[in-house]
Amino acid sequence: VQHPVESGGGLAQAGGSLTLSCTASRLALDDFALAWFRQTPKNNREEVACISFTGTTTHYRDSVKGRFTISRDNAKNTLSLQMDRLKPEDTATYYCAAVARSECKTTIQGLHVMTAWGPGTQVTVSS
Repeated sequence: VQHPVESGGGLAQAGGSLTLSCTASRLALDDFALAWFRQTPKNNREEVACISFTGTTTHYRDSVKGRFTISRDNAKNTLSLQMDRLKPEDTATYYCAAVARSECKTTIQGLHVMTAWGPGTQVTVSS
């Protein structure tokens, strides 16, 4: 099963910014709605943001609303996550995923991941 590959993580100070990128060499991301997830050693993987198949609708978990921005570039087959005003609680491994084309129209909840999980990219925010 194909999986996207994430990049762009690193160490940031609280209040800082990072931009994550996701691409797939053998998977056409424009066939899917797309999403970012994150996971810490203590918590289950959780949805962070999603963008609809058409790119016209985005949804975010409450804790990142107003700070994170998800975007897609179908011509480049990429997905991005701009993370501003970072907080220590944003520390996690971040993963991108293709989800069912019909999803992320009204909610970020209940996304059905259609691809295998990639290696993720680690984001660490210091206080």
